[in-house]
Amino acid sequence: QVQLVESGGGLVQPGGSLRLSCVASGSFFTRYSMSWHRQAPGKQRELVASITYNHNTNYADSVKGRFTISRDNTKNTVYLQMSSLKPEDTAVYYCHVLLLTGDYWGQGTQVTVSS
Repeated sequence: QVQLVESGGGLVQPGGSLRLSCVASGSFFTRYSMSWHRQAPGKQRELVASITYNHNTNYADSVKGRFTISRDNTKNTVYLQMSSLKPEDTAVYYCHVLLLTGDYWGQGTQVTVSS
């Protein structure tokens, strides 16, 4: 059974940093790309960053230079290091994987950037 469990969200001031973690259960992790998405109130869910099984990365233009995605295949964990956070980064952040058996999402973790 595939499970994705995010953690690390919270309230942070503009300019601050947070690190999100997503722990995956299942034997698929080392062979598949993982990604982070976010959804702000009243907006569509959008891709933030993705990382392939061999650590190639891709970022949305809005977070390039501020966010870093990484993975530890020994821990079945994908991370999102977020720096220089802005109020417009406020959203629920979701971990995602697309397998042959379907789409899988975590429950989400809230990130709020506010003074």
